[in-house]
Amino acid sequence: MIKVAVVGSASMDLVVTSPKRPGAGETVLGESFKTVPGGKGANQAVAAARLGADVYMIGCVGDDHYGKAILQNFKENGVHTDYVEPVTQTKSGTAHIILAEGDNSIVVVKGANDHVTPAYVEKIQHVIRESDIVLIQQEVPEETVEYVSNLCHKLGVPLLLNPAPARALSENIIEKATYLTPNEHEASVLFNGLSREEALKRYPNKVFITEGKRGVRYYDGEKEVLVPSYEVEAVDTTGAGDTFNAAFAVALAEGKKFKESLQLANRAASLSVTKFGAQGGMPTREEVEGSL
Repeated sequence: MIKVAVVGSASMDLVVTSPKRPGAGETVLGESFKTVPGGKGANQAVAAARLGADVYMIGCVGDDHYGKAILQNFKENGVHTDYVEPVTQTKSGTAHIILAEGDNSIVVVKGANDHVTPAYVEKIQHVIRESDIVLIQQEVPEETVEYVSNLCHKLGVPLLLNPAPARALSENIIEKATYLTPNEHEASVLFNGLSREEALKRYPNKVFITEGKRGVRYYDGEKEVLVPSYEVEAVDTTGAGDTFNAAFAVALAEGKKFKESLQLANRAASLSVTKFGAQGGMPTREEVEGSL
């Protein structure tokens, strides 16, 4: 069994469904409200565990009701929580999500996730050293992303950086990360001034741009390749990107080639949107392979 370390955020998602997304100054009547565990790091950890990996979460929660619920959810999904640290006098991170008009809008409040610092990761770097692959996102401090990039490069451990939410990255981080998986908007922020084609050619077999229903695009050193997605009836798109990243990382760590890894990741992501909640539809390995 491959070992995956996820350095990232763990939050509670507060989800409202509505037939319409309100504009500025507008009030609309919603249809439902639910609280479900989320956070990009936690989502990727749960998705990887369901796909058969041995997963260690490296993150922080608040010493509050949400923090206890997040920890319990990790345990129920087989994610190791030895290195998830409850932070006193700090609230757990939250994501405020509106599901409307076939898509989502999200406001993230980082809370305890800001305590996932380089010093915190440094104390437990042995977990990273022993991992087959590491995943990180951008709901933790930028200096932590830089530190983990340098650490993984030094230790020779592959790092998959999902640069979401979008923010500019230093050239050092881009060079040290093994794989980058921006969506189209995030790619425009990362590679400001470059066209999609130029960005992909500059980083062959490293940058994989996700394009929603169209699939995933990368440059294999000779040509641009589009690996198409799978058509499904979407219920909730929250967490689809996290499922994709987890599945891609698991497949790569298992030694699969890029195209096969992307096909598995696309299928996992497509299945994840057929149920409610970021983690609610995340499939098992059997479900993914059985539907390929």
